[in-house]
Amino acid sequence: MTETNTAITFDEWNPKVEPVIQNIRKVIVGKDEVIRLVLTALLAGGHCLIEDVPGVGKTMLVRATAKTLGCHFRRIQFTPDLLPSDVTGVSIYNQKTQAFEFRPGPIFGQVVLADEINRTSPKTQSALLQALEEHSVTADGETYALPAPFFVLATENPIEFEGTFPLPEAQLDRFLLKFQMGYPSVEEELQILKGQQRRHPIDEIDAVVEPKDILVWRTSVRDVRVDEELQKYIVALVQQTRTLADVYLGASPRASLALFRAAQALAFIANRTYVIPDDVRFLAPYVLGHRLLLTADARLSGVDVDTVVNQLLNVVPVPTTQGALR
Repeated sequence: MTETNTAITFDEWNPKVEPVIQNIRKVIVGKDEVIRLVLTALLAGGHCLIEDVPGVGKTMLVRATAKTLGCHFRRIQFTPDLLPSDVTGVSIYNQKTQAFEFRPGPIFGQVVLADEINRTSPKTQSALLQALEEHSVTADGETYALPAPFFVLATENPIEFEGTFPLPEAQLDRFLLKFQMGYPSVEEELQILKGQQRRHPIDEIDAVVEPKDILVWRTSVRDVRVDEELQKYIVALVQQTRTLADVYLGASPRASLALFRAAQALAFIANRTYVIPDDVRFLAPYVLGHRLLLTADARLSGVDVDTVVNQLLNVVPVPTTQGALR
């Protein structure tokens, strides 16, 4: 399956997005914002990095998403001894044909869970760079296209650092969004207990759309209008990250494009044909946070990226022109 150039009209384009959200909610309780972030990254053509403690539902979120979308799900459990070929695939000699044949690795899926990505070596982590950016894999001089839609959700544990390899900036920059799941409330945790008394709800949900629908939606997302004033606002936010005293390395132009595409996708999910300033402001922490490298003094002073992004949103004026609002 390949990407499609077929778009749909506004009246047709969003009747199934809400059922997708509702279906995933049957498995993931009380995390509507997280579900919308996942769909935002998916429809924008990007990938997600989920950083949180074990047991909060990261894996179930990915499995429920894949099952709801009717996509082929693959899982890669990253460990220190994992090799790049264990991810991308390997060429094996076929004695019958007397030629080498490429055997695709687990990265050849439509929805791929890269579990505990920071537990593998930088060499193996780098095997994902081409896949994340170009949706293809090169092995033995040959380039192989990954199936479409191709969507990676990577997880990492922020607590345990022994035996881990922090992702370099170049790798982090390949993820459109980074966010946390968070703990459920008391009521939500009780609902989880009741929902899994007899069987897990993941076993009871079915696909509500097909992979081809995702490809059509991705094309339609590009038609969501972003007023020129909002485009200037996005660029101003990213430019400002390069001037803040607490920031050693600011966001690159890829961050501007990521914020632009993500805002279009979020507007699409909200059933709008246009982006509003609130879309950009809501997404800014998830798009920019992992792309900023703070100075040593800032880190020692207890400053974190959330503080910096909030400062950013308070400093850069929000567009108020009529064109930016509708």
